[in-house]
Amino acid sequence: MSSPDPTFDTQPILETRGVTVRFGGHVAVDNVGIAVHAGSVTGLIGPNGAGKTTLFNTVTGLQKPTSGRVLIDGVDVTRKAPYRRARLGLARTFQRLELFLSLSVRDNIRVAGDIHHAGLRGTGVRGRRDIEAETDRLLELTGLADVAHQDVSDIPTGRARVVEVARSLMTEPRVLLLDEPASGQTEKETEDFAELLLRLSGEGLGICLVEHDLPLVMRVCSRIHVLDYGKLIASGTPSEIQNDPAVIAAYIGTEEVA
Repeated sequence: MSSPDPTFDTQPILETRGVTVRFGGHVAVDNVGIAVHAGSVTGLIGPNGAGKTTLFNTVTGLQKPTSGRVLIDGVDVTRKAPYRRARLGLARTFQRLELFLSLSVRDNIRVAGDIHHAGLRGTGVRGRRDIEAETDRLLELTGLADVAHQDVSDIPTGRARVVEVARSLMTEPRVLLLDEPASGQTEKETEDFAELLLRLSGEGLGICLVEHDLPLVMRVCSRIHVLDYGKLIASGTPSEIQNDPAVIAAYIGTEEVA
């Protein structure tokens, strides 16, 4: 069984061990182990169809693995429902925008806080925050204050993706999975987004980033895992990944990325 290559001496906040996902005769994810640590950005890259989103779906509970385990803080959550994993501090965004288009930017973020706290009533998990104040804080943190009262349908795609991130942060996550969050962003928006990711990780959030924008990945990630045809072909620092012959042949050197 493959095991994650640890980046730090501390226990990963999120870990997969030997995860395999089969759809009939097709193996979408093949014995994959990765680790995400608090206070760092971990990259998950590879060609289209490599199994990245399937792995995300397995981690969040939307897809049952054929074999293998998912752990949060060393606790096996493989059989736990998605909402139970969310209560443990797991949040994600999606490759395809999943926003309330008829609501304003502010209301998209605020409603996540309303739903989150409604789900926590009676659980004793966390105390209630001031949702309005937290919404305002996240609007400032993510650079969305200037479009706070615009409908999400009226803002550019690149900024709408930041709304998804802000909405996820409203659930007080400890680890955040981002599926191609820079898609549709301008160069300036991507620069600002990189600074946001570094700030969030600097505050202790664990982030796992699926992204085709390699300069962004290389800038913000301390550790990168590379998938190809469902298999983990490399794990290492940005420098190690950039110089790995298998990664160059499978992904970095392709016309698609170039």
